[in-house]
Amino acid sequence: MHIAMLDLRNDLESLLRSLARLTSAHRARSVMFIAARGGEGTSSIAASVALMVADRAPRATWLVDLDLLRNGAFAGFDAGFARGLGRPGRALDASLQADQFYVVPGAEAEPSLRKLLTVHNIDGSRLLVTRFRGERLGEGRKVQLRTAQGWWDALKAMSDWIIVDAPALAQSNAGLVMASQMDGVVLVVQADVTSAEDLSALRLEIESHGGKVIGVVMNRLRADARVADRFEAAN
Repeated sequence: MHIAMLDLRNDLESLLRSLARLTSAHRARSVMFIAARGGEGTSSIAASVALMVADRAPRATWLVDLDLLRNGAFAGFDAGFARGLGRPGRALDASLQADQFYVVPGAEAEPSLRKLLTVHNIDGSRLLVTRFRGERLGEGRKVQLRTAQGWWDALKAMSDWIIVDAPALAQSNAGLVMASQMDGVVLVVQADVTSAEDLSALRLEIESHGGKVIGVVMNRLRADARVADRFEAAN
């Protein structure tokens, strides 16, 4: 089931101030947002944060969607979720002349399948959002994720911020695969619903795969689904 993305920029200033203190070995800083279960507002928070840092950064900001076959981030922008902004622009090659962070098993000899990732500028902003052209895979073809440090290093060399929207751990291990490439991982939980045990298990999974958990966003999904109200350091 598709859950509409929400523009939470008015509610995330405290989170943005916390992320501004994040240090990195590169000029670019990379942050992944992930939840234990679907429907906790991860994509809304990741996309809203990406817009906010893009508005302040002199160089490029990329929003990388790891849910390759759904392309929820691209779909959200295409549906006009962000106030005052246009739709995604034309597709640009996002292969970055590096080994890709995905692989299509059994298609190593097909160069066209090594350039399925595109990136699109969001009209009215300095944000670039990825889209995976899964329609080109063909029937029965699957895609797998891999670390691909070279691709991330190439992206960091040309960006100021990389915001990564990972599918919920219950749906995919994509976030675990990429955790080690991030400067920090922020856990998204639904306030008053997600248990302490679920949160602890998610943190341990991330850390066991080389990720650094830097905080927790408590997202209140009331009837208006508007408030992401706290950022807590996860020490």
